[in-house]
Amino acid sequence: MARRALKLASWTSMALAASGFYLYSSKYLDLNDFGAVRVGRAVATTAVISYDYLTSLRSVPYGSEEYLQLRSKVHLRSARRLCELCCANRGTFIKVGQHLGALDYLLPEEYTSTLKVLHSQAPQSSMQEVRQVIREDLGKEVPQIYWELSTKRVLLMEFVDGGQVNDRDYMERNKIDVNEISRHLGKMYSEMIFVNGFVHCDPHPGNVLVRKCPGTGKVEIVLLDHGLYQVLTEEFRLDYCHLWQSLIWTDMKSVKKYSQRLGAGDLYPLFTCMLTARSWDSVNRGIGQTPVTATEDSEIRNNAANYLPQISHLLNLVPRQMLLIFKTNDLLRGIEAALGTRASATSFLNMSRCCIKALAAHKKKNTHSFFRRTQISFSEAFNLWQINLHELVLRVKGLRLASWVLALLCWLLPAPH
Repeated sequence: MARRALKLASWTSMALAASGFYLYSSKYLDLNDFGAVRVGRAVATTAVISYDYLTSLRSVPYGSEEYLQLRSKVHLRSARRLCELCCANRGTFIKVGQHLGALDYLLPEEYTSTLKVLHSQAPQSSMQEVRQVIREDLGKEVPQIYWELSTKRVLLMEFVDGGQVNDRDYMERNKIDVNEISRHLGKMYSEMIFVNGFVHCDPHPGNVLVRKCPGTGKVEIVLLDHGLYQVLTEEFRLDYCHLWQSLIWTDMKSVKKYSQRLGAGDLYPLFTCMLTARSWDSVNRGIGQTPVTATEDSEIRNNAANYLPQISHLLNLVPRQMLLIFKTNDLLRGIEAALGTRASATSFLNMSRCCIKALAAHKKKNTHSFFRRTQISFSEAFNLWQINLHELVLRVKGLRLASWVLALLCWLLPAPH
């Protein structure tokens, strides 16, 4: 088992560096991030973590209380080393560390709790560095806060007060409904991905705030850090729409077809599991019909390390757009896990609505026949009506279950006379 833990540590560290390269290649890549010093730090950290797992767990009986306690301590030491590596190498490593810190449903708690510090307390650039960039791009020492002064390297934004999207205590204090936040966040990203094809790809909790508008009291979601957006090609966006429609309606033939069109090849079962964060059994039974359970989450978390070589190969196969979508999906799921809303079917229904709208808009744009456009509009309206009806049925079932539970409690705990 020590070898398995060693394998997990090694692949995690390698994934940290590899993810940084893939996610921030092209215009997001700063070549200085992968200089000899930074690579040397990453290699040294990997070696130390691997040695720690190998030597610390080797002589302890697997599954014993001593083993579990010792493994937790090794996890914590390794997480702190990774955090120190991210802070030292900065740039890309900070972004990937923020990503890993949001994967509560996948990584051990010692890793996520340690790396979460990067969401709100990432190393800051010195005032000298900030002034240098401002001076080079704006020709001023201290600029005023105006949009016309922003450049590709400097984005000037107003200060917005609020709580991080995963801060349940903040929401309770301010009487903000976590289900409403989760619903709005999912709808917002579904619109970005499926309809507009222009996606904010860095929604870690430090970049997503919630607040009540001072003037109206209306709940708002505020996106910060607009430095990482992905423009999806129309072909990719439509294939992705078809894939999610197939997943939601359990059309496994189309799931295979559109997964392969998106670059997954023969690894399409693993691809769909990564995309949905569900087991292959749940995908086959219907992700909209089978809610997420703690058992399934535990199964995925425990088996993730066994598939790291295949995951690495798959990430080499899919287009770069898909890599950023993976990252975005993982961060959003981490937020849902923190809010306790992952079991809700609402996110799938909102995604399905957006897919229907996007595909209908594409069909109408590519036909000149009034009759055909009318036919597409009626089909769109009918499909949306089906989703609304399905959502209503789910709510009625939920209310019925709640009433049954209440009746049972009243029967078991009669009111005192």
